[in-house]
Amino acid sequence: MKKIIAMLLAAMMVIGMLAACQPAPEAGSEGPEKITLTVWGPSEDQKEGNSYLKAICDKFAEAHPEYDITWNFGVCSEGDAGTKVTQDPSTAADVYMFANDQLGTLIQAGAIAKLGGAQLEQVKADNSEHMVGTVTANGSVYGVPYAINTWFMYYDKSVYTEEDIKSLDAMMAKKAVAFPITNTWYLPAFYFANGGTMFGDGTKGSEGIKFGGANGAAATKYLASAIASGKLVDDANGSGLDDLRNGKVGAIFSGTWDASKVQAALGENFGAAQLPCITIDGASKQLMSFAGSKALGVNPNSKHLKAAYQLAAFMGSAEAQELHYNMRNGDVVPCNTTLLKGETFSKNVAAVAQEATFSNTSKIQPSIPEMGGYWSNAESMGKGLANKEVTVDNAAEKTEAWNTAINNTGL
Repeated sequence: MKKIIAMLLAAMMVIGMLAACQPAPEAGSEGPEKITLTVWGPSEDQKEGNSYLKAICDKFAEAHPEYDITWNFGVCSEGDAGTKVTQDPSTAADVYMFANDQLGTLIQAGAIAKLGGAQLEQVKADNSEHMVGTVTANGSVYGVPYAINTWFMYYDKSVYTEEDIKSLDAMMAKKAVAFPITNTWYLPAFYFANGGTMFGDGTKGSEGIKFGGANGAAATKYLASAIASGKLVDDANGSGLDDLRNGKVGAIFSGTWDASKVQAALGENFGAAQLPCITIDGASKQLMSFAGSKALGVNPNSKHLKAAYQLAAFMGSAEAQELHYNMRNGDVVPCNTTLLKGETFSKNVAAVAQEATFSNTSKIQPSIPEMGGYWSNAESMGKGLANKEVTVDNAAEKTEAWNTAINNTGL
């Protein structure tokens, strides 16, 4: 018995020594890291039974088994991000969708993080330089773009030829055209066309808005004359689409969000193109739309910053953009340069027109805080033109008063 006990003790010692020689368990082997991520996006991406936001976040979770994620989703449109996120950045979403014109406000509030490393490399590799510029401020990149945000021209191919659509004057000579005259996102196109500028290159707040002077007055006279003739009509509250459908106008100006509606209205005569030129004082001038992006922002206050960066990059990837396009029935057209060259998008009339506009007939919309003065003071001119209170005769006076108002930044 003593021999058996001695043998058992010896065996236990050997087992103990062997166990002591085994490597320690690796950190994290206890399982995936449990985290909570809050994501904000527009209501259109959170429809019950067809939620893009849930679908893409589920895909992210599958691609990152190192995380055990609890998701919180909140409704915040891209255009409202600058207001909602900055109310209290410490409690705002880890990742949110935003329109790039909100960038200056988000930066000023410390509510958006700079990109670096793999995420920055992805943004630069997937997008045109022009697109990267929409989410760049002071030399740093702050967002992951997922869609172009601009407007262009839809037209009836039975009314206008490919040559006609190069000139708004040629088009109006054939049939009236609808334009959102009272919409302050569209109106600058005519002032840009005749040499107007906003904050220099769009980033210099001290240079202000220059829509006045002789050039500005000439642009106003062009608009007032076209409106008085009945050839340029105000597209207010969707009236332009109805007029296009009923044959009262031959063209309207909008974005990809209206593509399916316009196509339904025009059928085989559905056409879309970059912006046309206008003729001022005998010279051809190119209309220029505001251009920007819709992008993903990362909250620097996130408790899970690494995962937030990864999620933003994933939601801006080619796979995510294609899924977004399909789930939103083509209303959210990608900005990924490789996707846009693919068969799906190269044959999409609206997508091609949008890309051409973005590349050829647009200016990057300023995102600096001083831009707030424009939005809050710009409506008077559009309303005055649409109501025919602004005329060819008083154009110079009205233009100067308007230019003074929109330079009142309130900062």
